[in-house]
Amino acid sequence: MKKKQGLAIFGLIAVGIVLAFFILRLEAPIVNNEVEETHEEATDRTKGPHGGELFIKGDFALEISLVEDGGEAHFRAYSLKNEKPLPPSAVKISAIVTRPDGEKEIVNFVPEKDFLQSIQPIEEPHVFEATLSAQYDDQSYQFSLLKEEGKIKLSDQQITETGVTIQTAGAASISSVVSLPGEIRFNEDKTSHVVPRLAGVVEAISANLGEQVKKDQVLVVIASPGLAEQRSELLSAQKRLELARSTFAREKHLWEAKISAEQDYLQARQVMSEAEIAVHNAQQKLLALGASPKVSADSGTLNRYEIRAPFDGRLVEKHIALGEAVKEDASIFTISDMSSVWAEIIVSAKDLNVVQVGKKVSIKATALDSVASGTVSYVGSLLGEQTRTAKARVTLANPQMAWRPGLFITVEIVANEMKVPVAVSSDALQTINDEPTIFIRVPGGFIAQPVTTGLSDGRVTEIVAGLKPGTEYAVNGSFVIKSEQGKAGASHEH
Repeated sequence: MKKKQGLAIFGLIAVGIVLAFFILRLEAPIVNNEVEETHEEATDRTKGPHGGELFIKGDFALEISLVEDGGEAHFRAYSLKNEKPLPPSAVKISAIVTRPDGEKEIVNFVPEKDFLQSIQPIEEPHVFEATLSAQYDDQSYQFSLLKEEGKIKLSDQQITETGVTIQTAGAASISSVVSLPGEIRFNEDKTSHVVPRLAGVVEAISANLGEQVKKDQVLVVIASPGLAEQRSELLSAQKRLELARSTFAREKHLWEAKISAEQDYLQARQVMSEAEIAVHNAQQKLLALGASPKVSADSGTLNRYEIRAPFDGRLVEKHIALGEAVKEDASIFTISDMSSVWAEIIVSAKDLNVVQVGKKVSIKATALDSVASGTVSYVGSLLGEQTRTAKARVTLANPQMAWRPGLFITVEIVANEMKVPVAVSSDALQTINDEPTIFIRVPGGFIAQPVTTGLSDGRVTEIVAGLKPGTEYAVNGSFVIKSEQGKAGASHEH
């Protein structure tokens, strides 16, 4: 019986040993192909007594934090041995800070009170990987610190879905632009104020306001006593010429037959010449009035005065009514060829050296979404006594009739052009904490990068500091990233 009890006890002990073996195997250090962590090399990244990240290797520990003092952020390090603080002078610490764009910075530390502090300030954004090196008692320790303060995490799919477009910062030409006010006006070289040139009474009107008319199209018919007199004068001159030609032919025949004297022949020729001159003079008077020189006494239309369009154009003004008596100098119609207009620019004295004939300009309507380009064709030589400004002009093609006289415009003209090494699209700039900011792309999302801006033409902005050439940044949709930053409550951790 005692022998059986002894065997049972031995069996229980054997089972306990096997279970203990398996338990120890489960708690043994995990080894993989990349990293083998042992008790000596394990790193415990918990918070230290001063609120920083605590790194432990063996009996040595390093607490590191990013502290802002006086507007600048610095690394602050505390070291411990066997959980006891070490004097700052006993440890040497340095760091290599690697930014998302690959830029590296060596950071050195100096003793300050009971800690070591980085000599160089750590510039924002605080998104980087820092390799920390510590030396104590002839032993070296290395730790890796990853900071992603303020990073907006977005996947490639999310970037596509939100409509964010990416561009690369680089060299660009930036134009200094002067904006001047102006107004669209009729092209006076292609505008006519139609006047009757003879007084009369309106009998018929065949053109309406706003209508497109053709050259020589009848606009209005006036019954004019003055025109009747002119045509009567022409008819009389034609009759006299007909009689003079007949007399001249008879006298020429008699003179050649030696029947009459040469003096009678010469006198008849002179009378005929004078009659021809009178007819030509009467015809020219009618042509000057725009009336036909071909009249007949039987037509009964001696007083019919047809006023015709001087060229193809649009009837933009009409000051006449049926049955109205009009004077010879009354402006009854205004016709303008609207296929081109004048963009009249108001130029102040300080901008006269910029606005020159032949300069290219961009014209924008203040009330419409219309943009056009042109060339300065005229710059006034005098300044207005009241306004102290000069007038310049651009002849603007207007095939679609979009540029209407009276429309206020803004005219932009390039004052000078400059090449800059780093520039971004102006649409990419956002304001965060009252500073111009660019959202630059990093693996897994974006970070807000404060920048210093320089020249800008409204389309492209120079970056003086804060951005390297070749850096990718968000353009369209950058406001979406800004809103995501606000939702995430991205803030300084230090």
